[in-house]
Amino acid sequence: MARTRAITERQVKSWVDGYVKAWTTGDPADVEALFTEDAESYEWPYETAWIGRQEIIDGWQTRAPWQEGGWTFDWSLLVINGDTFAIKGTGVYAKLGTFDNLWVVTLDAGRKCTTFRMWNNEV
Repeated sequence: MARTRAITERQVKSWVDGYVKAWTTGDPADVEALFTEDAESYEWPYETAWIGRQEIIDGWQTRAPWQEGGWTFDWSLLVINGDTFAIKGTGVYAKLGTFDNLWVVTLDAGRKCTTFRMWNNEV
């Protein structure tokens, strides 16, 4: 059985920074840089299941209106376990309100996401 190489806090920060950049720009190339071709993305309570990088890109583009009026995102690292990390985040959207998030993200050896799970709670 092959051992999974643990990701570092620096790699987590880099990936989350890339996520925030992609969420800000909405540029498909920025989203593509984050996810493997066969990545899976799930979000609760919205019951989102986007399978494959193109479906993730398409899904993100449908949410562009969420950002109208501006938004911010603050986060902190909770844990790293091998190739998977968890963060607690807070997104504040001018038009939607404030959401506490829990992300659980698994990265491959190239540090692209293979599985993204997010739980959202409006506060």
